[in-house]
Amino acid sequence: MISDWQNTRVTVMGLGRFGGGVGVTRWLARSGARVLVTDRAEPDRLKSALRAIEGFGVELRLGEHRREDFREADLVVASPAVPNSNEYLQAARGAGVPVSTEINLFVERCPARCVGITGSIGKSTTTAMIGHVLERTLGERRVWVGGNLGCSLLEDIEAIDGDDVVVLELSSFQLARTPAVRWSPHVAVLTNILPNHLDWHGTFGAYVDAKLNILRFQNRSRDAVVLGNDAELHRQFEAAFGNPAGIWRYGLDEDTPVAWCDARRLLREKLRLDVPGRHNHENAAAALTVAHVLGVEAGAAATALASFEGLPHRLQRVGVGDGVTYYNDSKSTTPAAAITAMNALDCPLLLILGGYDKGIDLRPAAELAARRAKFSACIGQTGPGLVDMIRAGGGDAELFETLAAAVAACGRRAESGDAVLLSPACASWGMFADYRDRGDEFARLAMEGTGASS
Repeated sequence: MISDWQNTRVTVMGLGRFGGGVGVTRWLARSGARVLVTDRAEPDRLKSALRAIEGFGVELRLGEHRREDFREADLVVASPAVPNSNEYLQAARGAGVPVSTEINLFVERCPARCVGITGSIGKSTTTAMIGHVLERTLGERRVWVGGNLGCSLLEDIEAIDGDDVVVLELSSFQLARTPAVRWSPHVAVLTNILPNHLDWHGTFGAYVDAKLNILRFQNRSRDAVVLGNDAELHRQFEAAFGNPAGIWRYGLDEDTPVAWCDARRLLREKLRLDVPGRHNHENAAAALTVAHVLGVEAGAAATALASFEGLPHRLQRVGVGDGVTYYNDSKSTTPAAAITAMNALDCPLLLILGGYDKGIDLRPAAELAARRAKFSACIGQTGPGLVDMIRAGGGDAELFETLAAAVAACGRRAESGDAVLLSPACASWGMFADYRDRGDEFARLAMEGTGASS
């Protein structure tokens, strides 16, 4: 681990339109490193991120990558989304240059107890719920929330001490590289595992193996694993952890969140969630279980969780017009996430789905859409195939070139009491910069294009 950054040459690969590399760039520059940021995007696509690093003396290489920037560095810090097979990362390793990530630099130096959350569905909401509960129940102990949720904590590392608790959302991309620093969180939470990011990992087995890194380096006698109530999940992760006494399970009992502890009656009496869907009750059960593992009284945890209002782009109500409610679930980038969203709402649906093809079987989402949605507006690269699958299942579906056209078509067909749901089951690439861009556009269309009110 590098402790003295003075004059160390660091190449940061990937600044990102939404500033994913900003935190590590600023921290490295403040620490005395000579930082070069390289990103294939042109400057006009990185305006906000570039403003955030102005005045830090950072060298920029935009619109391209150059092998010499990787071969001649002392360290390369890669965006988690860049696969290990990338030719520039291979060039760095071939020259003996180590490759790290922002999350690895952080966890190497973090003195606090860490709660790490991963999963194919629900990890962002579960992370936010856990942070929400702990911030309101741990008294003077400070709680820090970050990781894949969108906030780098590296710039706060000097302020974090051993009495604090750090809550980190961890993607499969991030976890694929944590073995390099032999780190796992003190409390590892796994919500579920379903096929995702197969275009990056190559196989489902490789994807699962990356997720398993969340517990591979735990201390078996002191640390804890919190698992969703799934038999196959238990089998794989219990075998990897090796200590049944350190494993906690969570799930639902008669639709009531249950943390596997002695507080079921209190939880049933006190917990009233302000976010829709059975899946959010399951996320809440995970948050309550983590709180229990950390010594929080069950009633206090349930009371704190009742004030949780949800996250943007995750079944977020963005407008109501003429009795029709519009839900932005743009974070739904897998078939399983779209299925979860469709099952969460108990009103008639008009569904918008489709986008970039990640190599995942979309048939389960299409089959449910055929049964569940009055009408499906399909968009993006996967749109034509989704239309065919939904029609084959007896549903009504049409292909649209733009999100605006899809929203307008749903609005024309919607009746009072219906919901228009954007839950694409696919990534946004090719049409939008990312899921946030897609969700923001949907929200704008829902309010302005249809006359809805927020």
